[in-house]
Amino acid sequence: MTKAPPTSRLVRATVLGRLAAGQVLRQAGTKVAGLGRSSEKRQLLLDRRALAAADQLVSVLGGMKGAAMKLGQLLSVLDLDLVPDSSRPEFRRKLAVLLAKAPAVPFSGMRKVAEDDLGAPIAEVFAEFDRNPVAAASIGQVYRARLHDGRAVAVKVQYPGIATAVRADLKNLALFLRLAPNIFPGLEMGSLAEEIRLRIEEELDYRLEARTQHEVAVQYAGHPFIAIPDSVAELCGPRVLVTEFVEGMDFDGIAEQPREVRDRVGEIIYRFYCGSLFHTGDFPGDPHPGNVLLRHDGRVAFLDFGLFKRMSPESIHLERTVLRAAADGDAEQVHARMAAAGILGEPDRIEPDEVLAYIEDAVGWYLADAEIEATPELAAEAMISSIDPRSPHYRKMRWQYLPPEHLFARRAELYAFGLLGRLRARGNWHRIAREWLHGDEPATELGHVDARWRAGDLSA
Repeated sequence: MTKAPPTSRLVRATVLGRLAAGQVLRQAGTKVAGLGRSSEKRQLLLDRRALAAADQLVSVLGGMKGAAMKLGQLLSVLDLDLVPDSSRPEFRRKLAVLLAKAPAVPFSGMRKVAEDDLGAPIAEVFAEFDRNPVAAASIGQVYRARLHDGRAVAVKVQYPGIATAVRADLKNLALFLRLAPNIFPGLEMGSLAEEIRLRIEEELDYRLEARTQHEVAVQYAGHPFIAIPDSVAELCGPRVLVTEFVEGMDFDGIAEQPREVRDRVGEIIYRFYCGSLFHTGDFPGDPHPGNVLLRHDGRVAFLDFGLFKRMSPESIHLERTVLRAAADGDAEQVHARMAAAGILGEPDRIEPDEVLAYIEDAVGWYLADAEIEATPELAAEAMISSIDPRSPHYRKMRWQYLPPEHLFARRAELYAFGLLGRLRARGNWHRIAREWLHGDEPATELGHVDARWRAGDLSA
């Protein structure tokens, strides 16, 4: 039986510390054990060590929940070339456990959290309630239930004591980042740590998420290919979120479909996660496989609105003009607009061509006017170009100041591209982006359907 996550900062720091020490010793042991062996045997030993590290990551990060678990989720979305090619599929499979199969907390503990928030016994609030969780999120578990009016609902309940545990995670994040170079070589984690801190604080308030999800559900009501389950506001509290239940094919199932299905779902993912900002002024900030389902009616359902960012008109204008100039290859305009916005702290120290090259490496997949098949390798390259200190751009761009809303926008793009890479979705992403960057006519049939719907043509 799995225990609830430890909440003591000392206990949790000790767990992370043991993991850090274990990784250092394991790597040293691998070097010693490899001496005198053939290259083939050394490779086999490295593969086994990598898989052992994955097992330990799943066990420790999955058991910790919260902030530490988010780092594991990042790796399960992207292929960051952390292990040898021969071990990569197994490594990814183990890390994917962090998305959907994190260790479960017994229902007895979850029941108390739920009933405290609901203000009544579960049996009174729900006509049916399945005690076996259908999914595990980073800070809670999801159950299937039925209301007395017959509606099927998903009930997300926070782990008992998770708020205290998460805040301990955040205080100990510096320790975890010292561990990072041993497990995730080449990653600069400072900006990621700040993003995690902001994200987790928002995620802890399910009432905020319920309000946001309702607003987005209303916004997309009747959409021809996007479906957002509504929240049930009267049943939501700080630690309980009740929403409509969605049936559909999970992401792994979608990834096994024929190309035309994968390409279509990939385009919908791109339009939802990357196009929303320019259509509505806000965007969902957490693209990952567990938040995407393909419904039987062909619509794609999107879940999880714990992180949802809204931008000022001025910030949206900056996003559009900088990306449009980058797409047009206008380095001078890119440099001038970023400098005027204060993003380049010392603009004279970096040439316009260097700024443009940095942007092209990170988001070139939708700046280039060509049909591109997204792959895990391309997604990893985009991520590494943005945060890897070994990147040729790092020395020049590390001191840029990117306001939080723009950091979240870049994160959403990178994570969305990670999803496209896992689907190996193909498309001219640039032509789609021109719809919201340049005001061009829709480039695809889905674009035409979406445009008709947004214009109020409900027959779309």
